[in-house]
Amino acid sequence: MAEASIRSEKPKHIVFKGEEELSKSLAKYTADLSEKFVRERGAFTVVLSGGSLIKSLRKLVEPPYVDSIEWARWHVFWVDERVVKKDHPDSNYKLAFDGFLSKVPIPPGHVYAINDALSPEGAADDYEACLRQLVKTEVLKLSKDNGFPKFDLMLLGMGPDGHVASLFPGHPLVKENQRWVTFIKESPKPPPQRITFTFPVINSSSYIAQVVCGSNKAAAVHNALGTEKTSDPLPAAMVNPRDGELTWFLDEAAASLLQDKASL
Repeated sequence: MAEASIRSEKPKHIVFKGEEELSKSLAKYTADLSEKFVRERGAFTVVLSGGSLIKSLRKLVEPPYVDSIEWARWHVFWVDERVVKKDHPDSNYKLAFDGFLSKVPIPPGHVYAINDALSPEGAADDYEACLRQLVKTEVLKLSKDNGFPKFDLMLLGMGPDGHVASLFPGHPLVKENQRWVTFIKESPKPPPQRITFTFPVINSSSYIAQVVCGSNKAAAVHNALGTEKTSDPLPAAMVNPRDGELTWFLDEAAASLLQDKASL
């Protein structure tokens, strides 16, 4: 049985003077991993989230990366999605398409959006079935440790309340440990209907970048990266790859309450 757990040691975090410097470093980090996985296995599986994360990927669509990355080898997924039409302002797909995907030559068949004609339950089941099919075709591999899908890179944001994906503080879904993809109908943050990867999937990733900017998230960053233990941790503190590497990318504002906040 796979369970989300609290990390036993402090994860790596990098503090940047501003979001511009952060976005440059995130682009190099992502491009380097793309090169690594394309070389090793001929594909690169990338999981996106919504919010400000897409803006922080903007350097990837500029030289030198836009011309050097092997975009045809990318396979793009979403860690969570709002169950709305793809052209709706709340759609994470639309956010990613407008700010990133429309500007790089990733094959459309390698971009795995939800079926927005289905109910939340149906969309979650359908997305999980899609992932299972990609395991059969060896686009995705399974974690040898727990049998959950193992993505190459997961790019996560974090809300001011410490939520990641559509896994919210105190919500029962943070403890879901059987499903790959599940659904929520009463999200504390609108829109209410969403699908989301579960923590066992998130924590099976090879690499996770937790990208957080802004003073309104400083308290949650401090809670997640602090040394104090709690029986009811924020979801951001439950990001803890079992056999992978987690790096927090923070601007000075987000890191302002940390003791170790020397910036690059």
